[in-house]
Amino acid sequence: MSQTPETLLAALRADPPLVQCITNHVAMNIAANVLLAAGVSPAMVSDPEESEEFAAIAGALTVNIGTLGPTFEAGAQAAIRGAQGAGRPWVLDPVACQATAYRRQVVAELLALHPTIIRGNASEILSLAGEASRGQGVDGRDDVSAAEAGAVRLAQAIGGVVAVTGEVDYVTDGQRAVRIEGGSSWMPMNTALGCSLTCLCGAYAAVAQDAFDATVAALAHYAVAGAQAHGHANGPGSFAPHFLDALHAVTPAVLASEAVVLDAKVVPA
Repeated sequence: MSQTPETLLAALRADPPLVQCITNHVAMNIAANVLLAAGVSPAMVSDPEESEEFAAIAGALTVNIGTLGPTFEAGAQAAIRGAQGAGRPWVLDPVACQATAYRRQVVAELLALHPTIIRGNASEILSLAGEASRGQGVDGRDDVSAAEAGAVRLAQAIGGVVAVTGEVDYVTDGQRAVRIEGGSSWMPMNTALGCSLTCLCGAYAAVAQDAFDATVAALAHYAVAGAQAHGHANGPGSFAPHFLDALHAVTPAVLASEAVVLDAKVVPA
């Protein structure tokens, strides 16, 4: 039986999970604040000397390749070993995976380790699915709808869940699919909110029985908080603090009444 977003939010708040976030240098502070506001304990542990051991005690692991380097890569690989050895979910954020040969190599190695969830923009998901994209650097320039078939194929290949985030999000595990509406037009104007959403996916995966339900709940929480914050803000600058407040203020009852989660067809792969 599926777990609803409001049920999972209640579980997350009742027993806040510890989430190990291996993320880029730009996103660390923002992602930590997002998780804290949502009711989660973040840990930015990435060094290879301890990341494997730490992953075994965390509830979930998230890996974001935004600022790559040999030490980062080694730390991520070690953490994934630790998470998988302990039976913990791990989430991949393939930032700008199409941009350079090094990124393409690293993300191919990470895909081979079968992430539980992949969260990316449409350009990144198109690239992972072996299709051409219009992405430039970290910017996604493709519509979510263009990546839906690729997301289905990718989910089937990894045996996990793929979330394509944008104006209307698309989530699939290769068999099921939904679209999630909400959020704010100011969200893309705030650095690392997408990276932080990846971390929130990890938090929900730590308390969920099903990674698909976890991903839907994380994106629904974000979308509802974004829509609420938009109503109080005057622009992208004032949006940021309102968004943290809204993440904290969203209750299971609010999520149940305001989340817009629509069944979608699984686009033939």
